[in-house]
Amino acid sequence: IRTTVLLVLLLCASLFLVYNGSFNGASRDANDTRIRQHEQQRRPTEASVRVAKPHPPALQGYSGIIDHKPLRMHCHTCALVTSSEIDRAECVIRMNDAPTARGFARDVGRRTSLRVIAHSSMQRVLRSRHELLNASQDTVFIFWGPSNYMRRDGKGLVYNNLRLMNQVLPKLKVYIISWQKMLQFDELFKKETGKDRRISNSWLSTGWFTMTIALELCDRINVYGMVAPDFCREPQRQSVPYHYYEPRGPDECAMYISHERGRRGSHHRFITEKRVFASWARTFDIHFYQPDWSPPPLPANRTLDGASTVPQKT
Repeated sequence: IRTTVLLVLLLCASLFLVYNGSFNGASRDANDTRIRQHEQQRRPTEASVRVAKPHPPALQGYSGIIDHKPLRMHCHTCALVTSSEIDRAECVIRMNDAPTARGFARDVGRRTSLRVIAHSSMQRVLRSRHELLNASQDTVFIFWGPSNYMRRDGKGLVYNNLRLMNQVLPKLKVYIISWQKMLQFDELFKKETGKDRRISNSWLSTGWFTMTIALELCDRINVYGMVAPDFCREPQRQSVPYHYYEPRGPDECAMYISHERGRRGSHHRFITEKRVFASWARTFDIHFYQPDWSPPPLPANRTLDGASTVPQKT
């Protein structure tokens, strides 16, 4: 009873947070038949589950909410899920409150090794706490947010709520991204795109944070459910919901285009970010499935610049 009361109080406290109205998470509703065909055609050539190293490297910039220790985690292969997934991957990475229950497991799988969550999605995660928190003792949670929400002097609203959540559920592995690391993400975006995030009135999406974290964490990244940068230009494209678990929600491309073109208020630059991901896939071991696509080759007179700017494993 005490645990339930504390969680209710935590949920109520989170209602006072000021959230960015934009939500991330590019997603597509996977087709059952295509997934079965995909699994038959793309069998791993090596064991997809390996024994973890006894002492994984410390990833700087991700600190425990209680003990402030750095995150120690490494995976040979990762499945980064936006809407579909193969459970045989060593690590399965999800975003925000994307569910695996409620009949979605057939498409998106059941396992979650790492969940990256935006400050603006904290309330939704708490609402789904029985699915996402209570049953996730082996999952690592990384929360990101503006530095004023994450400050440790008693005034960081998100930080305070996360500490309370971790005290109520002490077995949860909860980490936050440090403000120094947040600055590195901003600088990486500027270096890759030539655009200053703050000047352009935009927020990096959780997809950006998740992909970059995966590059630090994983040797190979299989991304499921992420469309190509030019997908929304295709004349015969299929209309799909922005979130697979919200079938009556906004159209995926309508969301991408409105955010990409938005200049007033804060927006995500989803399409710009996907172009960066496509560029990274030419250098790093990144592969896109459901839908299956590969970045087109560069023109003969162009070379990859700045590939080494992506944070590396330490």
